[in-house]
Amino acid sequence: MENQSGAQSSQIISSNHEVATLAGGCFWGMEDLIRKLPGVLNTEVGYTGGSLVNPTYQHVKRGDTGHAESIQITFDPKRVSFEEILHFFFRMHDPTTANRQGNDRGTQYRSAIFFHSDAQRETSAKLKELASQKWKAPVVTEIVPATTFYPAEDYHQDYLEKNPDGYTCHFMREW
Repeated sequence: MENQSGAQSSQIISSNHEVATLAGGCFWGMEDLIRKLPGVLNTEVGYTGGSLVNPTYQHVKRGDTGHAESIQITFDPKRVSFEEILHFFFRMHDPTTANRQGNDRGTQYRSAIFFHSDAQRETSAKLKELASQKWKAPVVTEIVPATTFYPAEDYHQDYLEKNPDGYTCHFMREW
């Protein structure tokens, strides 16, 4: 659902679909892996968590907007649960590095879960605790309320599908 600025509002879409918003480094690699999960209906990369209205990549890449490169996931909770998505999320990036994934550094690359409901907040805390038992270093993933999600420019959407040799620092880790 769009608001007047063209940004996505943070909400559960219907009883058949839910939304999850995650940040864990460059959004290209996150989207490429998450879109393949059974039950994921749609993915969109963008910016959230900051104060600047209608940010662009040129703004966010400076690292001073408060926004994180993020992915908004629409999923069918009958086919994949929010918990399963988070289990995948905590394995596809390194949640122990503050404001960094691979070569990408800055607050725009932080690890964060932007929850859309109390149930998502509770599940996020539970999965962060589980991840803390699996990783050797402390997990620094933020768990914060979802705010306005601003879709990224078209050339960022499905980037690694369009550019299969493009950069990614995301891969699945075994626990």
